[in-house]
Amino acid sequence: MNVIEFIERKFAELGDRTYGEEVTERQHALQSAYFAEQAGAADEMVVACFLHDFGHFITGKEELIADQGIDAQHEELGARFLSRHFRPGIVEPGRLHVAAKRYLCATDSEYLRGLSAASLQSLKLQGGPMSAEEIAQFEQEPFWQAALELRRFDDLGKDPDLETPPVAYYLEKLPPFLLETAASG
Repeated sequence: MNVIEFIERKFAELGDRTYGEEVTERQHALQSAYFAEQAGAADEMVVACFLHDFGHFITGKEELIADQGIDAQHEELGARFLSRHFRPGIVEPGRLHVAAKRYLCATDSEYLRGLSAASLQSLKLQGGPMSAEEIAQFEQEPFWQAALELRRFDDLGKDPDLETPPVAYYLEKLPPFLLETAASG
């Protein structure tokens, strides 16, 4: 099974899970990608949005783990897996999307006030708003601005009634972003 088939299988098997929002994990991924595409973002950002929470599918943890006071670090798990198959422009914004939330909470009071209850709960588990030192470190990351962009699309993807293209539509966008070894193997 190649990586695209694996991703498709995970969306089919686990995409109907919820994680504290009013949407499923599949709906959230599709909506994040959809909003990026509607905003005119490059396909690289659209794909990064589609895959940004893929770590939820491979954590091996229960879907509402945050309710138990545990941060499964899905962003790191997802990045570890995806980095074996995709270019950094796909992987890194997703790896940094939790840090981007912490950054925005520290630098934009309006952003913090707009977070959903589930995002506020996970924010506490993820370390809360960044300190000044963490902000400076985050701004040294090569993909920090792409992570902020992805985070804004992530925050939009929470409408239980929004119609989007299906998983297959976004799977078709993946091949150009595969690493050469993943594409040939």
